[in-house]
Amino acid sequence: MKQTRILMGMPVTVEVIDASVTSQDLDSIFAYFGYVDRKFSTYKPDSEISMINRQELSLDQASEDMQEIFRLAEQTRSDTNGYFNIYRNGRYDPSGIVKGWAIYAAAELLRRAGFQNYYVDAGGDIQVSGLNAEGREWRVGIQSPFNPRQIVKVLALQDCGIATSGTYVRGNHIYDPVDSSALGGIVSLTVIGPNVYEADRFATAAFAMGPAGINFMRNLDGFEAYMIDPNGMATYTSGFERYVNHD
Repeated sequence: MKQTRILMGMPVTVEVIDASVTSQDLDSIFAYFGYVDRKFSTYKPDSEISMINRQELSLDQASEDMQEIFRLAEQTRSDTNGYFNIYRNGRYDPSGIVKGWAIYAAAELLRRAGFQNYYVDAGGDIQVSGLNAEGREWRVGIQSPFNPRQIVKVLALQDCGIATSGTYVRGNHIYDPVDSSALGGIVSLTVIGPNVYEADRFATAAFAMGPAGINFMRNLDGFEAYMIDPNGMATYTSGFERYVNHD
């Protein structure tokens, strides 16, 4: 069973292969994404993060989920030498960590419900478990940053997460928090990690590092990355090739 709905300002796709799945199971996953959007959207004036930014709510008074996101954001800032920071221009924007966190949490809801083979995709960041409908590893494409209809690599993935940071969908929305300038030097960075939360947070930070981001990823155990520069040249980590589908 597979459904796609627009939530959090992006297409969200949930596919569950297990025969026991019902439409109510998928409804509960989409309802969870709706909850996340209502709480963390910086575009909704009544969201919890908007109340924090207006200083109507302190972090101590915030929900457990909000406090967890702030803890995870601080951990990621430390893990990336300051290249990940949700605070900018006097406001908090946790979207760089919330999406991967929410996708992974949604996938965990499926796992705890007893499902083994599923795919959760929000805006191109994906968590996969088990096998697809053909009994094979899930196929995931890396979109060309220059032509949205072109796929530059097809990957075969199982029980992991994948996330891409880039400027070609939302424009130059990621900034280097170390010197507060707009980025240059790369247009796309895809990270494969043990889960989509880990892949997403490091993809965002490594992209902010510019061309040096691929070297940062090379030094992270359990991760592989694929970077594309403005000339279309690709650089990738030594273990990335094993995920490439050659069928």
